[in-house]
Amino acid sequence: MSPRRLAALAALCGTAVLAGWFVAGPLGFGSPRIENPGASIKTGPQPTAMAEVPASVTEAARVETVLSEPRPAPQPETPSVQVASASTPDPAQGYAKEAVGPVAKGAVSPVETPDECFVPEICIDRYLWSVYERAPKEDTIRVLHQIKVTIKKKGKTHTVTKTIVNLVDEDFTWKDPKAAQKAGMSMPDYVIGGMDRSFKLKLYRALRAMDDAGLEPGITSGFRDDYRQSLASGNKAATDSSYHGGSRRGGYGHGLAADIVSVKGATRGQRWISSENLWKWIDAHEKEFGIGRPYLDRDPPHVGPIDGREYADKRARAHAERVAETKGHHKSAAHEDHAKTNRPRTAASKVKSI
Repeated sequence: MSPRRLAALAALCGTAVLAGWFVAGPLGFGSPRIENPGASIKTGPQPTAMAEVPASVTEAARVETVLSEPRPAPQPETPSVQVASASTPDPAQGYAKEAVGPVAKGAVSPVETPDECFVPEICIDRYLWSVYERAPKEDTIRVLHQIKVTIKKKGKTHTVTKTIVNLVDEDFTWKDPKAAQKAGMSMPDYVIGGMDRSFKLKLYRALRAMDDAGLEPGITSGFRDDYRQSLASGNKAATDSSYHGGSRRGGYGHGLAADIVSVKGATRGQRWISSENLWKWIDAHEKEFGIGRPYLDRDPPHVGPIDGREYADKRARAHAERVAETKGHHKSAAHEDHAKTNRPRTAASKVKSI
């Protein structure tokens, strides 16, 4: 046999062995897989074909590709440690870590929020909202009733209409939510967000000082638009003229008034006494914090900036009324003294004048 034919025979044998391994390999060596052992094996060139890749191999390749892709770094979790401060920082000077969040109804002490606050205005709004939330929305209002009574006058019987005044407890918790819903806003955005920014800062500082003094302040009313003002009862301005945020005063974002009471006490009577102490505190510190009570005891909870128009107008009027009352008292006293001077003197009066 020539060397060339020997090489061809060796190549043919190698091909047959390789083909037998592919057939027998997956089922184990020695397993009979060739059904027609007498079939001839063609040695000529064969067309190249793509072998079908099993689905499991494709899936494995896909998973490997996914796992090899870079994964985004996990975001750090919000610290669960509460941020607190021993002193009252000034938001105007960029304090960063103190924030006060909403408190449960009935709570009266300042509550710290677990997340850090890096925007001073957000911190102020959160604290003011917490003070609003903890204040019961209740008041005593005057309700007028007309009744018919029978009286006798000069021997004749008459039926007349008499007006009587009843003091009634009113729960006005529903009013702000209804106004906020009508405006399409959340409660914090409506009640606190509608206030003037400079007034909010003054109010914040004053309320924090009241908290530190143990007065436990609460806000019963913040911003009011015209619709909310129409729902108010008792001592109130015209619908569009409220300094809480009426349209004549600038509307949303320009509220320059808030109603403040004390929530200290288990009963309404106790909270009323605490509120009177709180209002006296405001009167004593109005120049220090820049907020005061324009109407004094005619509308005791109502506060506004002392450099605002409302405070100047109402306090000036109150001062003029007090001056007029004082002058009237002096005139009456002087007239009485003059009358005494011109009376004929008796012996006793002469002795007294010595």
